[in-house]
Amino acid sequence: MPAHPDSIALGVAIATAADDVKAVDPAMYDVAEILGVVEAFVVVSATSARQLDAIVDRIEEALRAEHGERPVRREGTPASGWVLLDYGNVVVHVFLREQRAFYDLDRLFSDAAQHDPLTGEQVREMVAGAADRDANQDVELGVPGVVVMPRPDDADDHGGADVGEGAADDQADRA
Repeated sequence: MPAHPDSIALGVAIATAADDVKAVDPAMYDVAEILGVVEAFVVVSATSARQLDAIVDRIEEALRAEHGERPVRREGTPASGWVLLDYGNVVVHVFLREQRAFYDLDRLFSDAAQHDPLTGEQVREMVAGAADRDANQDVELGVPGVVVMPRPDDADDHGGADVGEGAADDQADRA
């Protein structure tokens, strides 16, 4: 089931507030059918930590004054280049451009339906079959020292994990 119209309207209010202080590259993704715990993501960029702080402040101020909404949770700082505001059904990601490119949430949710962030009009439907895929299947962490364990359905006939040729030797060398 797609995001509720109230969630899309809240996303528009968020994007409009961000636009008031010149946020760049706003995007709104309807992730209700993909994630189930949140209905929409609003993603915007800032050109500096100072602008990022102004965007976050404006969003919080506008939603409190105009909609009586306060974030359930706030994560990050302008100095880190990424602030997340959690409004329950709608989550806002405010990035510095460099961090947005690095984390690339736009690619991660490229299968989701997309709405015009300033009007709420749907501009792209969800890619067929996107709700049936594992939301993390295309994500490669690339973090040194992090080993991704295979899922149980990837086990081979011998009861062990199918880790690929040479991987067992690599694991033995580390032990």
